[in-house]
Amino acid sequence: MGFFTGMAHIPAPLAFLAIAAEFFGGIGLIFGFLTRIAAFGIGVNMLVAILTVHFPFGFFMNWTGTQKGEGIEFHVLVLGIVSYLMIRGAELSPWIGCSQSQGALAAQSRS
Repeated sequence: MGFFTGMAHIPAPLAFLAIAAEFFGGIGLIFGFLTRIAAFGIGVNMLVAILTVHFPFGFFMNWTGTQKGEGIEFHVLVLGIVSYLMIRGAELSPWIGCSQSQGALAAQSRS
């Protein structure tokens, strides 16, 4: 928190919210708990990072080590992922051949 309040000059309550969103948001996404809220918190962190730090360095990440900072490529990827999670939630993906409705139908047919 010292970096946020000292070097970045971010107020302590906002620094705490950013740290909490990254920490608890990551745990929430791993366990599928409050997925939409966790994804929203991480998305807001990524937007703030783009607007305050990474935007001047362009789109691409610093793959070759020649530019001064990192671009927004990774952050745009994360924004796409959290957008999907905010819309669909933590349901099973139809890409892996199963959905919640199929699982519920299978459970009903067994009883």
